[in-house]
Amino acid sequence: MFGGGGGLNPRKMKQMMEQMGIDLEDLDAEEVIIRTPDEDLVFTDAQVQKMDAQGQATYQVVGSPESRPRGEGGTAAAVEGDTGAETESDADAGGAIPDSDVEIVAARTGASEADAREALEATDGDLAAAVEMLE
Repeated sequence: MFGGGGGLNPRKMKQMMEQMGIDLEDLDAEEVIIRTPDEDLVFTDAQVQKMDAQGQATYQVVGSPESRPRGEGGTAAAVEGDTGAETESDADAGGAIPDSDVEIVAARTGASEADAREALEATDGDLAAAVEMLE
């Protein structure tokens, strides 16, 4: 149907897709994160292609992901809703401030990790108080 040989000519394929209203676009993605209930799949240097067809966008990600436990490198939204209860009990139990808490405060305030850790220690691990202190 499409001629003999080893497959479809790429130019012909592109022409057919245009006729069907399918648009392909390569994206220059630096990082792609797929968050599941158990883990984060992080693709660095992934090849990402976006396909628009009939108003629906589909993304194709090609690469090898790194699996990370869920919650590493948390978000600023976590700080706003955090009561500090979990963090205080963690700090009391081991006396150490978790690195994830330091990263959250540093990201939220723009402070260095050393300043964020110092603020967390001064507030006994209370995320909200440490953020307030540094802002």
